[in-house]
Amino acid sequence: MGIISDNIFREGRILIPGGVNSPVRAFKSVGGNPIFIDRAKGSKMFDVDGKEYIDYVGSWGPMIVGHANKHVTKAINEAVAKGSSFGAPSPLEVALASKIVKAVPSIEMVRMVNSGTEAAMSAIRLARAYTNRDRIIKFDGCYHGHADSLLVKVGSGGATLGIPDSLGVPKDFAKYTTSLPYNDIDALTKIMEKEGDSIAAVIIEPIVGNAGVIRPIEGFLEAVRKVTEEQGTLLIVDEVMTGFRVAYGGAQTIFNIKPDLTCLGKIIGGGLPVGAYGGRRDIMSMVAPEGAVYQAGTLSGNPVAMAAGLATLEVIAKDNDFYPKLEAKTKKLTAGIREGAAKAGIPIYLPEAGSMFSIFFTDKEVRNYADAQGTNVAQFREWFHLMLDEGIYLPPSPFESYFVSSAHTGNDIDRTIEAAKKAFKGVTA
Repeated sequence: MGIISDNIFREGRILIPGGVNSPVRAFKSVGGNPIFIDRAKGSKMFDVDGKEYIDYVGSWGPMIVGHANKHVTKAINEAVAKGSSFGAPSPLEVALASKIVKAVPSIEMVRMVNSGTEAAMSAIRLARAYTNRDRIIKFDGCYHGHADSLLVKVGSGGATLGIPDSLGVPKDFAKYTTSLPYNDIDALTKIMEKEGDSIAAVIIEPIVGNAGVIRPIEGFLEAVRKVTEEQGTLLIVDEVMTGFRVAYGGAQTIFNIKPDLTCLGKIIGGGLPVGAYGGRRDIMSMVAPEGAVYQAGTLSGNPVAMAAGLATLEVIAKDNDFYPKLEAKTKKLTAGIREGAAKAGIPIYLPEAGSMFSIFFTDKEVRNYADAQGTNVAQFREWFHLMLDEGIYLPPSPFESYFVSSAHTGNDIDRTIEAAKKAFKGVTA
């Protein structure tokens, strides 16, 4: 896309697998070379070649108050001036834990980790210990990090059992994970009635974000909670993406479900590497050093990361209308995008969840991962690059979520809508 960016990528491919440190960044889904970012501020990012973009990736969700927010930046600078890592407890850990416990009704105790992957991996280990069972259930299209037990091939139309989705995952280990279609109450009910006494946990994104935004159908999450309670199986709700994004207390407060364990990340780190898992006191009390379930990390509760998370939550909490205003921006944007697609004769399905949304190039409703696979990838690729040319930075994959921040201005939204209308006209029908 730019001479400097291309040169950096060329060198990066020699030194780093694929030239990137997370696969989606490589632009393989869309073609072309990735863009290397030099800096970001508010709703904008600027690449190493000097081009400006309105950003709807937001570091994949955590930048809800915008890039380099002055309150968050000030907190980070003050924290790092005192020391970047102690390897010992600091008051900031307790302060952030207190905010999380007060915000999420189902969490009575919480443990800080360094990523969403660590949070999900640790929550599953804890669930297995608590229930003395080995098996877990996940749902097609729900991504819970790259731990071995969670890298099971996503199926469609039925249960997929024990097939690793990555080399290096032992089949004998992966066999303990079953993947079911999202939004399929019958599939879950049948397997739980038949085999529930061997299942330690069901882990689920309350709103799917890692296959594009897929909302739960009416009664689905309630059914998940009901069957898990009946079988003594723990319910783990993965709110790494939705926690503090769709509501201050997470999606579980919107749908009124109370999980046994919750995974958090993204926003509670304010852009720095942070994850957390928490839940019922009797379960969390099994975590070392209070209990015998071992989990540790040198950088867990890192003071700089805790400061960034605290500052981000403070910015959100001081505005009573924070979420309504964010949703209003999102609805204006998505309405404009829909209008542009309709005028150009390009069928799209555009679901939203708070300040998250996705664009599927299909004329069918998307209720699960199999439906999402029906999106027209070729059209998405065309649209993505046309939007990039217009200075709009979107997720470089047809199966990801878009994020709106409080830093996006009315002008940003208007510019994006006009860019989208122009881009749809250039998409091959």
